[in-house]
Amino acid sequence: MAGRTLTRVLSVKERLGGTLSASPNELLAVFSRYVNQGKGMLQRHQLLAEFEAAFSEDEREKLKGGVFEDVLRAAQEAIVVPPLVALAIRPRPGVWEYVQVNVNELVVGELSESEYLQFKEKLVNGESKSNFVLELDFEPFNASFPRPSLSKSIGNGVQFLNRHLSSKLFVDKESMYPLLEFLRAHSYKGTVMMLNDKLQSPRALQSALRKAEQYLLSIPADTPYSEFNNRFQELGFEKGWGDTVQRVLETMHLLLDLLEAPDPSTLEKFLGTIPMVFNVVILSPHGYFAQANVLGYPDTGGQIVYILDQVRALENEMLLRIKQQGLDITPRILIVITKLQLLLSIISVTNLEFGYANQKALLMNPSSSLFQVTRLLPDAVGTTCSERLEQVEGTQRTSILRVPFRNEKGILRKWISRFEVWPYLETYTEDVAKELAEELQATPDLIIGNYSDGNLVASLLAHKLGVTQCTIAHALEKTKYPNSDIYWKKFDDQYHFSCQFTADLFAMNHTDFIITSTFQEIAGSKDTVGQYESHTAFTLPGLYRVVHGINVFDPKFNIVSPGADMSVYFPHVEVDKRLTHFHPEIEELLFSSVENDEHKFVLNDRNKPIIFSMARLDRVKNLTGLVELYGRNARLRELVNLVVVAGDHGKESKDIEELAERKKMFSLIEEYNLNGQIRWISAQMDRVRNGELYRYIADTKGAFVQPALYEAFGLTVVEAMTCGLPTFATAYGGPAEIIVHGVSGFHIDPYQKDKAAEILVGFFEKCKEDPTHWDKISQGGLQRIYEKYTWKLYSERLMTLAGVYGFWKHVSNLERRETRRYLEMFYALKYRTLVSSSQPAASVPLAVDAESTVDGQNV
Repeated sequence: MAGRTLTRVLSVKERLGGTLSASPNELLAVFSRYVNQGKGMLQRHQLLAEFEAAFSEDEREKLKGGVFEDVLRAAQEAIVVPPLVALAIRPRPGVWEYVQVNVNELVVGELSESEYLQFKEKLVNGESKSNFVLELDFEPFNASFPRPSLSKSIGNGVQFLNRHLSSKLFVDKESMYPLLEFLRAHSYKGTVMMLNDKLQSPRALQSALRKAEQYLLSIPADTPYSEFNNRFQELGFEKGWGDTVQRVLETMHLLLDLLEAPDPSTLEKFLGTIPMVFNVVILSPHGYFAQANVLGYPDTGGQIVYILDQVRALENEMLLRIKQQGLDITPRILIVITKLQLLLSIISVTNLEFGYANQKALLMNPSSSLFQVTRLLPDAVGTTCSERLEQVEGTQRTSILRVPFRNEKGILRKWISRFEVWPYLETYTEDVAKELAEELQATPDLIIGNYSDGNLVASLLAHKLGVTQCTIAHALEKTKYPNSDIYWKKFDDQYHFSCQFTADLFAMNHTDFIITSTFQEIAGSKDTVGQYESHTAFTLPGLYRVVHGINVFDPKFNIVSPGADMSVYFPHVEVDKRLTHFHPEIEELLFSSVENDEHKFVLNDRNKPIIFSMARLDRVKNLTGLVELYGRNARLRELVNLVVVAGDHGKESKDIEELAERKKMFSLIEEYNLNGQIRWISAQMDRVRNGELYRYIADTKGAFVQPALYEAFGLTVVEAMTCGLPTFATAYGGPAEIIVHGVSGFHIDPYQKDKAAEILVGFFEKCKEDPTHWDKISQGGLQRIYEKYTWKLYSERLMTLAGVYGFWKHVSNLERRETRRYLEMFYALKYRTLVSSSQPAASVPLAVDAESTVDGQNV
């Protein structure tokens, strides 16, 4: 048998150069079309469109699957400065290469990140005369730190970190000292936990563990810790190992196993049992944060329900763990927000996500206590946003702490946009630190930031207090507004992108760990760039150039998906829990013959199953696309009715996009003569009733359809599946990860309406032939939810991550000092300078999209 040999993978430059040698005419045909468009930027779809247009169908078939086509399909953008074309090539998520083609000379060259960005800056600066531009490069600080190399490992940082820690830190007795020191460092308000100073070496610890094990095996398993506390103190142990003999033995066996034969799973389990988190601070400064009457206010939406659901689950998990650890400690969670007031009595729901965003926050079940820190808004008439401290209803020790923005002139009494908060955040951080010290009488154990402003404040607090930090971005503005980096100067006076992107870079590099809802949030998909990935390399011309901003392979990234509140969203088959008192209202919504401001059009045959959708009425949510695919398919219309919940029939929207979609919806209903088969219901604000609405649709043996052109996560998908409703959702974005096609639901391509309609037809025809098929998909969806998408799983994972990354922070503290110093300099010399020059501007809607142009350039 022939011997195996290793072959080097060719770079994009080498592959494209080979194509140039073999097929120069084909390459010239395409790149000439790029150059002929003149100086500018071409996006991926434009590159592929020009490739398609350059050749006949037969010629394209010959090139199909070849190197040239593969390279172009991997290109995310091209910068054209005739006769040069520079390409940003992304062979796979998280991996980038840059090349430049001279079309006149037919020469291919390789570019570094810095060279590519410098070339890109010519779109704005022309030929720059400056010989020096500040370049940010975080890569050298992470060169010695472990990280995976496979794209499939992205978002599984804690698993990789556990493998690294278990292999490096338990090699010999000397390498075990960091763990010993970590266990000895635990205390709460002066009370020592885990180990006392009698145990000074790993050998002494191992010996004491054996003696403790022998003693515990001699007494009943349910003996409470208090009965052998004195004996354990003599051995060198303190409280925190467990509440009973059985629990203490389980914890000690994990540590003994680690000391003898370490493995990643055991390390994670052990670190998850250590008492580390008693006080949690959650930061979300911008917008209006209260438990009622705020949804629909500016910058106020789904994050409120997300955080309130999050803290309820987190408090429950903290209380459970503290009890199991045998401790008599009452934890606290503080939600820190801004104290604010505004005279608004009518809540607009036009731009909110149904499910999380369009509902009143539910009351919370009793639990531990957390603090959510927000702004104190002194002029917020009609809300609780002017109250300093507000108990989260239904919890034991979770509170909303509101701290106002202020400057040298005093307290800011009005609402300001999230784009204008930057000048206030440093002073705000100092004020928050003082308030936390007063409320907690202790240092927080975990700080969680939300959004760009919350994550900056979390970073400054964590830096000041030496606390473990968690980052939740939710949405990064840089990816929401394409090319807002290179054209930042056009918008900075009003939207301060320079401050925001600088804050984002600072926070994502400062934090100990980052959690996201999906893989795509980190690293996109095969064809799309992830939100964090877009910060790998970019430029703010004239300000600074980022050559290595964040590495999506960094083990700080972890996918921890939220769930739906199971007190509201539960399976339709749980008959005893069903909210049947809502049924008359739901039946009126769906089936009454009256048309009014709440519902338009009627359903003639109420015995047919219903396909149901609920979302904002905008272009991306694509509800008009659903109506069109339904209207075009006669068989689908014969099988099922269609119900959509969106918009507000009783109010004239001021949103241009919503008005256009509303007009289109009426036009499609008329064009396809859908009255009698469609019901269009206004946005529904009662979250609890909406849960029963999902279940009522399930009673009809219907389905939920989420047809968005792109969906970052897909909470309504989770809500529907949690209620047992078979779900069809977009293949673009988070739902592609939530649903396993054909098992727990179905993926549909919103750009291929006829094919999507046929998938729906196929499902309902099969259900007609075999009614158990509907039950099979319903159960498959529920199984998927229980496996991955519940708040209990979320809180368990978050607490475990806090333990693992708290340990990692301890053992790598000295090695991270260089990074901290670099970040301090970046903050002091760049962020502060930007903030000092920014003045709050009037708050108006931001309008930057892929179709916008600036001086003739695509923005």
